[in-house]
Amino acid sequence: MRCGASCAWGCSGWFWHLPRRCWRCLPPLRRRASSAGVTLSFAAGQTAGLASPGLRGRYSVDEGLARLLVGSGLYAQRQGNGGYVLVSVAPGDALELGATSITGNALGARTEGAGSYTSGSSNSATRLNLSIRETPQSISVVTRQRMDDEQLTSIETLLDRTPGISVQNIGTSRYGISSRGYSIDTIQLDGVLTALDLVSQNIPQTQADLVIYDRVEVLRGAAGLLTGAGDPSGTINLVRKKPTQAFQGYVGFSLGSRDRYRSEVDVSGPLGAATGLRGRFVGAHEQGGTHIDHYEQRKSVLYGVLEADLAETTLLTFGLDYQTSDPRGQSTSGLPLFHDTGAQTRFDPSDNAAARWNRNEIEAYNAFASLERKLARDWSLKLSANHLYGTREFSGAHASWGFPDQVTGSGVRLYGGLGEATQRQNGFDVNTQGPFELWGRRHELVLGFNWSEFENFHEPMRGAGIEGRYIDIYQWDNNTAGPTITGEKLMDYDGWQKQHGTYAALRLKPRDDLAIILGVRASGYQYRLSQIYTSPVLAANNRITEMKESGVVTPYAGVVYDIDDVHSMYFSYTSIFKPQSQRDRTGAVLDPREGDNYEAGLKSEFFGGRLNSAVALYQINQDNLAEADAGQTVPGTSPVQAAYRAVNGAKTRGVDVELSGELQAGWQIGASYNYSSTEDADGKRIRPTFPRQMVKLWTSYRLPGGWNRLTLGGGVNWQSGIHYTATTWQLPGIVLRGEQKAYAVANLMARYDINEQLSATFNLNNLFDKEYLQGLDTTFHTGIYAPTRNIMANLKYSF
Repeated sequence: MRCGASCAWGCSGWFWHLPRRCWRCLPPLRRRASSAGVTLSFAAGQTAGLASPGLRGRYSVDEGLARLLVGSGLYAQRQGNGGYVLVSVAPGDALELGATSITGNALGARTEGAGSYTSGSSNSATRLNLSIRETPQSISVVTRQRMDDEQLTSIETLLDRTPGISVQNIGTSRYGISSRGYSIDTIQLDGVLTALDLVSQNIPQTQADLVIYDRVEVLRGAAGLLTGAGDPSGTINLVRKKPTQAFQGYVGFSLGSRDRYRSEVDVSGPLGAATGLRGRFVGAHEQGGTHIDHYEQRKSVLYGVLEADLAETTLLTFGLDYQTSDPRGQSTSGLPLFHDTGAQTRFDPSDNAAARWNRNEIEAYNAFASLERKLARDWSLKLSANHLYGTREFSGAHASWGFPDQVTGSGVRLYGGLGEATQRQNGFDVNTQGPFELWGRRHELVLGFNWSEFENFHEPMRGAGIEGRYIDIYQWDNNTAGPTITGEKLMDYDGWQKQHGTYAALRLKPRDDLAIILGVRASGYQYRLSQIYTSPVLAANNRITEMKESGVVTPYAGVVYDIDDVHSMYFSYTSIFKPQSQRDRTGAVLDPREGDNYEAGLKSEFFGGRLNSAVALYQINQDNLAEADAGQTVPGTSPVQAAYRAVNGAKTRGVDVELSGELQAGWQIGASYNYSSTEDADGKRIRPTFPRQMVKLWTSYRLPGGWNRLTLGGGVNWQSGIHYTATTWQLPGIVLRGEQKAYAVANLMARYDINEQLSATFNLNNLFDKEYLQGLDTTFHTGIYAPTRNIMANLKYSF
C-alpha cells in the first residue's frame, strides 16, 4: 500500500516502507493513515499529548500500526471492512506481534474486529492458553468475521459449515451433532459444561442465536480431560462477546426469501469515566417463512454483560441472556422415509409432516459470572459459573409414524400430543494456572475442578384426536383436528445427570523446540432416566434406568515438536469412558463404552499466525460400542424401541486436513477435508449414517485498488453418501435401506462498503437449488429435506 506524500519510496502493495520521520507524532495519525490508504477511526482525546517512536523498515499493515503505537496505551483493532479502530488497552493484557511485545488484544483471544478466519489461541483442549499450532489435537475456530460474511445466525448452520462436523436433522430445528462418527453431547458456554438431550427436545443451547457470540471453538476427538464422560467425538465451546474498552456498536437489518427479516443491535463500551466498569447490550429478532410449507420461525434474543475492574489484578464479569423461540408448523420428526413396500419415498423439499397449528415454544434464561485474578509470579485464578433455565410448551400432530402406500398415501398414523418440559442446568469451573522454573527451564501447570448438573422434566398430556389416527399423507394438506386437553398427564419422562472431576495438565519445555503435555482427570458420574406412565394399563412399560460411576481416571498425553519456526509435529493420546443408556434385546442396559484415542499430525503457522494449516491422522479403539441390533426390540416398550448390541474391537480411522486464515492481504479462506470410517472387529463398516468423506470450503476476497470497497466470497460443501439398513416388526420380511447419495451445495456472498460506517451484504445460499436429505432417522425411519435456494440481504451501520 502507498504510504503517502511523506514517503520517499512511494511503494505499494501489502507492506509499508516508511522513513523514521513519517508518523512521528500521534495527533495527526488519522490524516497520515488516510494518505496511506488506511481507514483509521478514533476519538480526538485518545491521542492527545502522545507521541510515536516512529517507524523505519518494511512491515505489514498490522505490525506497522502496532510498532507505531508501542507505549501509547492504544491498540489498532482491525475491523471487518478492512479499516482500523484505536482502542484503549486493558491493564495487564498482552499482545505479541512479531518480535514486538505491547499491550492489547492478540489475534485469537477475541476474534471480533480481527477480520480473520482463524485465531491465535484456544484453551478448549487442556485449559492451557495455547496457539492452534501448540495444541496437540484437531481444533477449528469459526470467527466473528466468518459468521458475518456468511450471515450465520444459528448454531445448526454454523456447525454445518465447520470442518469435520456432520449435522443430522431428525426434525425442523431438531438435530444431532457428530464428529468422527460419534455424537457430540456436550456444549461449553465460555468453557463451562452443559449437556444436550436430543430425546426430550428441550435443547435451548442448540437453538441459541449467534449474535451474542464472539467465536465458536470446536475440538475434534476425545475431550475427556475437561469434559469427563463422553464420546471420542469432541466438544463445542461457544464464547460470548464481552464489553470493549472503547465505545462501539452497530445496528443491522436483513431481508430475505419467503418474507424473512431480521434486525440486530449491539452497543458496547465504558460506563462512566474512570469507573473501571464496562457494559454491552445485544439484541436481535428474526421471523419469517422457510422452504417448508406452513413452517414459520420466530425468535428473539436479549443479552447484557458487565465487566468491572475490582482492582488492577481482578476482573469480575456478570451477564444474562434471554432467548425465545416460537415457531408454527414445526415438525419434531421428518417425513416417512419408506413406502409399505420397503422402497424409499421421494417427497418435495417443501412438504411438511406437521400440522399447520403445531407449536413448540422454548424460553430460556442463561446467567453467568466469572472472576479472574492475576496472582504473583504470572499465575492466575479463574472461577466461572453458568445457570441455564429453559421451558418448553408444545402441541402437535406429525405424519411420521408408519409406511404410506405408494399410490394412495394411506397407512400413516399421526404421532404427537401436547405437554410441557422444564430444564435446569448448573455448571462450575475453577482453575489456576501459571509458569514455574525447573531444571533451568520455564514450564506451565494448570489445576482445576469442574462440576455440572442437568435436570429435565418432561410431561406429555393426554390429548384426544391426535395420536394414533390414520391419515392420507398425500391429501391431508396439513389440516387435522387439534388436541383436546383432558387435564390428565400421560407420563413423566424425567432425566437427571451429574458429573464432577478434578483435572491437571502439565506443559513441560525440556527444549525450546519441544513441549510435552501430561494430563489426568479423576471423575464421578451419575445418571437417572425414568419413564413412568400414569395409566395402570401402560404400567408394564414403566422403566427406570440408573448408572453411577466414581473414581474414573482419564489420562492425557501430548507431544509437540517444532521442526522450525513455521512447522510442528505432534502426537496425543487420551482414554475414552462413556456410560450408555441403550438397552439390548433382553432389556438390559449396555455396559459403559471404553477405549483409547490416538492422534498424530503436522501443524503450520504462516505470516505470524494469520494463516494456520493442519494435517492429522487418528485412530479410535473401543469396546462395548452400541450398534443397532437389526430386527430386535426392547421388550415391554411402547412405542416399541429398537434394541442395541455391544460391539467389541471397533476401530475408527481417519484423516483431517484444514487451512484457515489469510492467504494474502484481503484474502481469507477456510478449507477442510475430512475422512472417517468405523469398522467392527471383523473389518465390516458400521455407523454408515456418518459421511465417510467431507469437503468444506469458504473464501472471501477484498478487491484491491479502486475496487477495495467490494468484497466477494463463496464456497461449497460436499459430502459422500450415507445410508443404513434395518428391519421392522411392522413390515415383516422386508429389509429397509435408507440412503442419501453424495451431494454438493454452493453458496455466494458480496459485500460493499458504502462508506466507513455503512455496508451492504448479499448472500445467495444453495446456488444450484440442490435437493437432499439432511439426515436419516434410524429410529422412526424418517427424513427431512435441506433448505432450497434462498437469499438474504443485510444493511449494517457501525458507529
